[in-house]
Amino acid sequence: MRPRALLACATGLTVLLMSGCAGAKSPESDNPPTPPPPSAALPPQAEPAPTPTPKPTRSKPSKPPLRPLPAKLPAGLVRTTGVPEVALTFDDGPDPVWTPKVLDRLKKAKVTATFCVVGTQVRKHPELVRRIVREGHQLCNHSWRHDLDLARRPIAEIRADLVRTNKEIRRAVPDAEVPFYRQPGGRWTAEVVKVARKLGMRSLHWTVDPRDWAKPTAATIEKRVKRSAKPGAVVLLHDGGGDRAATLAACHRMIAALKRDHGVAGLR
Repeated sequence: MRPRALLACATGLTVLLMSGCAGAKSPESDNPPTPPPPSAALPPQAEPAPTPTPKPTRSKPSKPPLRPLPAKLPAGLVRTTGVPEVALTFDDGPDPVWTPKVLDRLKKAKVTATFCVVGTQVRKHPELVRRIVREGHQLCNHSWRHDLDLARRPIAEIRADLVRTNKEIRRAVPDAEVPFYRQPGGRWTAEVVKVARKLGMRSLHWTVDPRDWAKPTAATIEKRVKRSAKPGAVVLLHDGGGDRAATLAACHRMIAALKRDHGVAGLR
């Protein structure tokens, strides 16, 4: 009896233990493992660079358009001397090579002329402006830098240019009289005539242009002047702006012919 009883007890105990183990839960099964934080699973990412603030762009103000040239010359231009004598005018100086030689020729011929001077040249050669005035010739404002389009620019620009040129002339010759303005290239507008008048200058044009600026021969210059000159003519010549050897060579016989046929006098 005892061995059977022991076997039964052992069997029952074994069954009891197995059922207890099957029904028991692991403490870890109630709390599933926490997944790692994203930062632990992925490589570190760099912070995005801040977007730079765009700098404001500074655009240059557009220049106002040039006004058109008139179909014909405006009113108010001086084109004759008003007397039978003709007048000689010399543009684009003073030039250190040619202006002194022209002055020598005029002195020898015993005539005077009007010199239309460029501001930048006056600044470089004030002593020549002083000689022009000292020898009895007239001065004429011919703009600061021979701007062919000056008359087409805004009124304020025109005035500033003419004022600047006159100041430079008077820096060379204090209290110098500048009774005339001549527009480079003869490209006149009513506006530049008006500005010059308000500054005390008359606008000086011409009636005879031998085109000596194109450097024809001295004989051609002389022929063109003699053929075109009429009583009261204003003759356009050049003592600056390039090689004026032909103009200088033409002066002797040309001036003699003008004196004989019409007489030569300064502008009034």
